[in-house]
Amino acid sequence: MSNNSRERKVRGSQIRSSRENKRSNSRDKKEIRRLERQQQGDDDSQYQSRVLPESDSFVETPAVRQIKRRASRWIDVNRPVHLIGPTGCGKTALAMNIAGMRDRPTVWINGDADLSTSDLIGEFGEKERISERDKYVHNVQKSKEIIRDRWVDNPLSIAVREGATLVYNEFSRTKPVANNVLLSVFEEGILELPGQRGESRYIEVHPEFRAILTSNSTEYAGVHKPQDALLDRLIGIHMNFYDEETEQKIVSQHVSSLDADTVTEIVRFFRQLRGTVEHSIGTRAMLMTAEALSTMESYDETDVIELSTDVLASKIAHQDELDHLREQIAEAIHKSDTEWR
Repeated sequence: MSNNSRERKVRGSQIRSSRENKRSNSRDKKEIRRLERQQQGDDDSQYQSRVLPESDSFVETPAVRQIKRRASRWIDVNRPVHLIGPTGCGKTALAMNIAGMRDRPTVWINGDADLSTSDLIGEFGEKERISERDKYVHNVQKSKEIIRDRWVDNPLSIAVREGATLVYNEFSRTKPVANNVLLSVFEEGILELPGQRGESRYIEVHPEFRAILTSNSTEYAGVHKPQDALLDRLIGIHMNFYDEETEQKIVSQHVSSLDADTVTEIVRFFRQLRGTVEHSIGTRAMLMTAEALSTMESYDETDVIELSTDVLASKIAHQDELDHLREQIAEAIHKSDTEWR
């Protein structure tokens, strides 16, 4: 065999090897790209698995529409809105309704003292191993494994990638240090993912991303004062309890089996009680009392006193305080013009 012939055989082998390497490299690159897409949250299953609170029927009155217009105006110009008010005044329902009006997905998170930055943006949650076996020559098997850390997104990173509306409920119950990550999101339009590397470390905020935050007033227990730098980037809208007409409609909407006259009596009684007891009384207390009354064929003042005390007693720490609360409720019942049947 001539030298030229040997050279051709060697050259052919090199070409074959080169082609197989290219194919292998191509497969590796595709697999790596797939892993990167998963790490970057392009897999819709992560997003679709997020559980949102059930949306109850939303009541709109002139008072509700007025505050809804104010909040929506800021959402339209891409400013994060911070709804602040006493517990039970309808902040969460309003936030969810505004988010639902946008033709975009909604991502929900509930703040608490144990929430960390990784709970907001994600972390490396597991290892992913991909095995590849390729019989590219007869009776010869090539085996390769790719092992990658798999990044698992959390609500904030999902929302900024997808252009969703983030509803961050009880925002001020989270410690301020965990919320520092929001500063660059609202100001620079960039979310940094600590622990990631290279281009994967930064997410450019989707232009359709919006945020609605809710908080109780600072005098409530368990509420942290957010850092001024973050508050400076939020639009603060303070809410209070709605007017009597709105509260009546809310109670009627949720407890439809109760007649309108009884709903009116409940709402008026609790609104009078607000000025008497030292504890906050939200619309939710009216709803709970109405739900209980709807199960009873008949009731009197004693029943109303008992139910009202039960509804408000969760905020009481000692028996003497509970006795005082019951006395205040009984006094308010006796002073009212309502005839409980």
